[in-house]
Amino acid sequence: MPESQKNLWAPWRMQYLENIDAPAGGCFLCRYRDDRAGDEANHVVWRSESLLLVLNRFPYNNGHLLVAPTLHQGKLEDLPEGVLTRLMLAVRDAQRVLAAALNAQGFNIGLNLGHCAGAGLPDHLHFHIVPRWGGDTNFMPVLSDVKVIPEALTAVQRRFVETAARLGLFP
Repeated sequence: MPESQKNLWAPWRMQYLENIDAPAGGCFLCRYRDDRAGDEANHVVWRSESLLLVLNRFPYNNGHLLVAPTLHQGKLEDLPEGVLTRLMLAVRDAQRVLAAALNAQGFNIGLNLGHCAGAGLPDHLHFHIVPRWGGDTNFMPVLSDVKVIPEALTAVQRRFVETAARLGLFP
């Protein structure tokens, strides 16, 4: 690897990765899809018949959001075209809400398809939207294996919902 290339270290995710082959209770996105009453506890910020927007319980950064179809599919080519279109529009709109709600200066937006590509849930595809700020990495992960997330998930959830309403998105 060239010296100019930088690594994104996320050692706090080991708790999740160590249990990747045997997720408790099956697919968490399908559980969330079927548990409307648990939206607040599961940090579901929005849902429709075909999509879920969920704050990541193991965030890389404050506001790390997952955008997933409600269909349990691991491949883009297996999604109906209408769902695929709505998925991409939701990614666009969620990024807009996060930018306004959290004053994010940039974003990493990605999709990991397959276990070898880093998918923690390879059979239920989902986009990651990770807000970024200049200087959002610091000494804590390097020295202490600790990532500082400055806001509770419930607070981010509330800010997302309020900002989406203000912007007229995700009714």
